[in-house]
Amino acid sequence: MLDHVSIGVHDLARAKRFYDASLAPLGYKLLSEGDEWLGYGDAAPVFWMSVAAQPVPANPKSGLHFCFTAPTRKSVDAFHAAALAAGGQDNGKPGLRADYGPDYYAAFAIDPDGYRLEAYCSRPEA
Repeated sequence: MLDHVSIGVHDLARAKRFYDASLAPLGYKLLSEGDEWLGYGDAAPVFWMSVAAQPVPANPKSGLHFCFTAPTRKSVDAFHAAALAAGGQDNGKPGLRADYGPDYYAAFAIDPDGYRLEAYCSRPEA
């Protein structure tokens, strides 16, 4: 249904360091870059960010978050570890979320601009 999502950030270099590190374990990479914007994806850029004079203020009660599909549970774990190592905050350690479904394995982090992120894998693993 969606072609892409764009967010505003305060510091593009900081965002690049964070997203290069945290999205790599999920198989996503920087595919497009300009002086004031970045585009991430696998085959085509679908998650965009640009320098914004007034990025949306972080609001943990807004319900807004971005969920990235992960190929394996181990990649969810790696996403979470990389996000924290790159300056993000923990917002939910990796694990099964039985309330969401029997094989819903996810981890949650908050990026340096306050955006809430999730990595999710639905594949059962032994």
